[in-house]
Amino acid sequence: MIIPKANRLNQVQEYYFARKLAEVRTLMAQGHDVVNLGIGDPDLPASAETVVALNQSAENPKNHGYQAYRSIPALRQAMAKWYQQVYDVALDSETEILPLMGSKEGIFHISLAFLNPGDQVLVPNPGYPAYAAVTRLVNAEPVFFDLTEENNWLPDLDALRQLDTSRVKLMWLNYPNMPTGALATEADFAEIINFAREREILIVHDNPYSLVLNEKPPISILHAPEAKDCCLELNSLSKSFNMAGWRVGMVAGQKEYLDTIIAVKSNMDSGMFLPVQHAAIAALANPESWHQERNAVYRARRELIYELLDVLNCRYSKEATGMFVWGRVPDNVADVEAFLNQILYEAHVFLTPGKIFGSNGERYVRISVCATKDQIQKAIDNIKALLVRNKTLNVTAPS
Repeated sequence: MIIPKANRLNQVQEYYFARKLAEVRTLMAQGHDVVNLGIGDPDLPASAETVVALNQSAENPKNHGYQAYRSIPALRQAMAKWYQQVYDVALDSETEILPLMGSKEGIFHISLAFLNPGDQVLVPNPGYPAYAAVTRLVNAEPVFFDLTEENNWLPDLDALRQLDTSRVKLMWLNYPNMPTGALATEADFAEIINFAREREILIVHDNPYSLVLNEKPPISILHAPEAKDCCLELNSLSKSFNMAGWRVGMVAGQKEYLDTIIAVKSNMDSGMFLPVQHAAIAALANPESWHQERNAVYRARRELIYELLDVLNCRYSKEATGMFVWGRVPDNVADVEAFLNQILYEAHVFLTPGKIFGSNGERYVRISVCATKDQIQKAIDNIKALLVRNKTLNVTAPS
């Protein structure tokens, strides 16, 4: 290169899945039929009404120009109506909803909007890698807080209160949790909000999984009294509506926070494609039966994933929600990532090592329901055959 890379990249690596999926593609190019159970990329289609709305709008030649940075009023109204129906949260569609091109975009926009160099951010361990990566990209400092199986993967507020939080500006939360599938209750949120108000910290709750394999009524952190004073919530159509590639998300919260975010967003994009906005409006009107049908498919797949984890003698909870199953790898497996790499290269099954989500994920594996039952059964058969061929991979149940 004629110039060196920016210093900020010294602390940020290429996204794990970008690197790993390149390995998967190489194996497939070599003729191996790899079963990908590593990523949460919905393989089911968006609703028929969503696709029709997209096509009809795209056929209008007037709908291909630049769009408003806050999107059209009808989309914000549809999002506000959805929040009222699903979460019992009242939002002003004019001032308290900001559509985004995916919630991942929102992580970056929020960080740019509120963090200065040297500020600190509370980041869950384990947690979505983008929280820490984006924090570093804006020259702020991640401060990791532990989520553990013993504490039901919830923040230990007593431990957090022992921290010097004088430089902390933001705290990332994510329930239903990715990668663990753990749930938080309204009482849990209320305690966390009390902590944030004590320390003057802005909570950003990332909430894209609440409609996926969640047997309990979905919860928004914004339902808590006075939550809007110190909370923002990200949501997305990617997982709950099978629209990952469409890039439609939202951030909800107090007007002053959203006005600050739009100052960043308006300098970074030129508005969401209007046919996608019309499609999102249609998707948000999907009936409950559509979500139930999707979950029925995922539920059947999850039963097979339990069987796969049993083959590997992993421990897991059947109470977990979302589109992943989180399993603890047996103690006699010394190096979990190496073990899963052997499964990839010899059984041709891609499973995600928990360590990429933080040190507290070191002994875990994450498996996605975004593959057909036939594919999951093939993964089971391939791994069983590998264990027969390679006796050194025999595993005993975790303690």
